[in-house]
Amino acid sequence: MIVIGAGPAGENAADHAARAGLSAALVEAELVGGECSYWACIPSKTLLRTGHAVAAARRLPGVTADVDPGAVLARRDAFVHDWHDDSQVQWAQAAGITVLRGYGRLAGERTVQVDRSDAVERELLRARHAVVVATGSVPKRPPVAGLDTVRTWSSRDATAAKEVPRRLGVLGGGVVGSEMAQAFARLGSAVTLVHHGPRLLPAMEPSAGERVATAFREEHIDLRLEQSLDEVSPAPDGAIRLRMGIETVEVDELLVATGRRPDTDDVGLGSVGLTPGEALDIDDSGLVTGVDGEWLYAVGDVTGRAPLTHQGKYEARIAGAAIAARSIGEPLDTRPWGEHAAYADHVAVPQVVFTDPEVGFVGRTEAQARAAGMDVRVVELEIAVAGSSLQADGYSGIARMVVDESRGVLVGMTFVGQDVAEMLHAATVAIAGEVPMHRLWHAVPAFPTISEVWLRLLETYRAQVS
Repeated sequence: MIVIGAGPAGENAADHAARAGLSAALVEAELVGGECSYWACIPSKTLLRTGHAVAAARRLPGVTADVDPGAVLARRDAFVHDWHDDSQVQWAQAAGITVLRGYGRLAGERTVQVDRSDAVERELLRARHAVVVATGSVPKRPPVAGLDTVRTWSSRDATAAKEVPRRLGVLGGGVVGSEMAQAFARLGSAVTLVHHGPRLLPAMEPSAGERVATAFREEHIDLRLEQSLDEVSPAPDGAIRLRMGIETVEVDELLVATGRRPDTDDVGLGSVGLTPGEALDIDDSGLVTGVDGEWLYAVGDVTGRAPLTHQGKYEARIAGAAIAARSIGEPLDTRPWGEHAAYADHVAVPQVVFTDPEVGFVGRTEAQARAAGMDVRVVELEIAVAGSSLQADGYSGIARMVVDESRGVLVGMTFVGQDVAEMLHAATVAIAGEVPMHRLWHAVPAFPTISEVWLRLLETYRAQVS
């Protein structure tokens, strides 16, 4: 098999196929390990972590702490290995995977053209069983007047920054915009965040974005909700002017964080009858629809399903197993929760937004559950238990539970608060396992932990239905 793109999803597809006995090749034009390892998940969370630890320490008496921006940037550099991928290449080779440096694109059935970085001529590879497209996603560029007349930061520029700007503008209030706004604010930047919608994190439950916005305002982040960036222009001193209506704000750097789209513009989709620039539609085994022969697969952000590293790796494990099974004529189990079905993509996708407060979300929001026709009951409580009181003075957070009453199972859960990310997997297990509410009652949370909020949620739920 041949995998185009050696990010986490591509690596996992190759690894699982290789473990099953297939030969596998990874084609990568940049760094093996991809966006997540070098420009997204790992460096962004490294930039956030120190500021969060300092803020948590300051919520306890008898503790003093501060942030050293230079040390934070140095720690980030260590985590990304100074943008060298030697260790990940060594891992792939030890796993029996061939790594090819170069730009890969489809060139017909089972064929991949590789423009090698170490050779003048192009190379054509042919896969016996499968080609997997795992090229990830790229940032969207909004149509703002004058945006092309100034330098801007992409998410890559933000996470790879060598210095902390004195003034940072952020366009977009989604996950990337929110995380990077707080990261740089805590590193010392004066941050202005502009978002056209009424709340941050619009894909989450409304209360999640509201809590994060409150925290941002308390930290003096200049939050401009329900405002449009009308024009961008260069200032004479090298600054960047942001015009919103009649008001103008100057910043030293501008992060454009207005979403991402599947990276399929130049992957050779036209050679197999597909439309470039669009997400690759797949079935639950990862097989691309609209292409005959059961040989073309896609995993990760490029599918447009759940643009999250952990979900891409999950899809890749499923696809790798499906490719191996098809290679020997073994029947596939594509039933919901079957060995060859990425069914969790539809019902149990977890996500953490690493702001402070953290937001942990899995499953469906209330609005999504109602749109799916479910008989919904919602329980939302303040996180006010012994464990949270011990965790931080003045602890503030919420837990929101969405239940499908017709089946008596949990279908959505949101936690907002300090240190809630590690609570999310329990909710993910409950949703993926369709654990009945009456059975969850017997899952006793340890005392004194923040997880004790589960008991309070279930007590409230039982009181409502009795």
